[in-house]
Amino acid sequence: MLAKDGFWDNPEQSKNVLKERSRLVETVERIQAIAKDLEDASLLFDLAVEEADEETFRDIQGQVADIESRIEHLSLEMMLDGPDDHNDAILSINAGAGGTEAQDWAEILLRMYLRWIERNGYEAEIIDYQPGEEAGIKSATLTVKGENAYGYLKGESGVHRLVRISPFNASGKRMTSFAAVFVYPDLDHEIEIDIDEKDLRIDVYRASGAGGQHVNKTSSAVRITHLPTGIVVQCQQERSQHRNREMAMKVLRARLYQREQEAQDEKRQQIHDVKEEITWGSQIRSYVMQPYQMVKDHRIHLDVGNVQEVLDGGLDPFIEGVLLAKKANKARGA
Repeated sequence: MLAKDGFWDNPEQSKNVLKERSRLVETVERIQAIAKDLEDASLLFDLAVEEADEETFRDIQGQVADIESRIEHLSLEMMLDGPDDHNDAILSINAGAGGTEAQDWAEILLRMYLRWIERNGYEAEIIDYQPGEEAGIKSATLTVKGENAYGYLKGESGVHRLVRISPFNASGKRMTSFAAVFVYPDLDHEIEIDIDEKDLRIDVYRASGAGGQHVNKTSSAVRITHLPTGIVVQCQQERSQHRNREMAMKVLRARLYQREQEAQDEKRQQIHDVKEEITWGSQIRSYVMQPYQMVKDHRIHLDVGNVQEVLDGGLDPFIEGVLLAKKANKARGA
């Protein structure tokens, strides 16, 4: 295909093809490396049997465990077959009703995702942060940069429920709080979304950090409202108004693209379906800290007893479980 006439005439198209080619070549090389290491381990095992060498047996066990881990990781990556799964992600967290309780829970979720991002070698950039009045956050939006970020995180879209003894209630009552998470693919400049300037209302205001600190002397924060759809995006993290507008437009393009894809193709309803279900009684996951310790994903009926480990970024069992369940559902429907 690279030698096809006219291929290099469209730089954007050729860039995407080369990117896909590079990804496929890397996958093939990883499979070949696993096959070679498996063959080497098999030969070493035969030698260990002949020599009855216990130390070599222990070495082989370590090698096989490493190979199994690599195969599991590669198998999981190969489930990411959606058109946008390899993209960076835009993740948004919004506190539900409930004032300080919900805002504190939203900030705990933000910390959880930042820990998961760090654990998995991704990079995060917070592009909007709206602090709560007393504690926590009203909302936050961040970009997650790295291979397959959207593919792994897309299953996190939905309502997250927390049950705990409230640190803000003097009588020590058990409280339930909610926050909503939305994940969109970061399109960057891969797909052009036509946005008419007359369809935008752009407001600028003074940005401030948590607790009202670092107040800018100039109005650099930007809020953009897309009038035809009512979508509102904002960014206040950059010092430059121009840069904040650029980041806000990036988020708007991603959300408009997702909306358009949902309207055009009924098979790509994952995010749309999640949005339809986001009521404060239909959470995807519950984090229970009182009267017992349990994190439960209601979609795949997975329970994890170590709540603190999950809140410290241990989301992989849930992310992998959702991907496996979707793959199984797709296979049954084929």
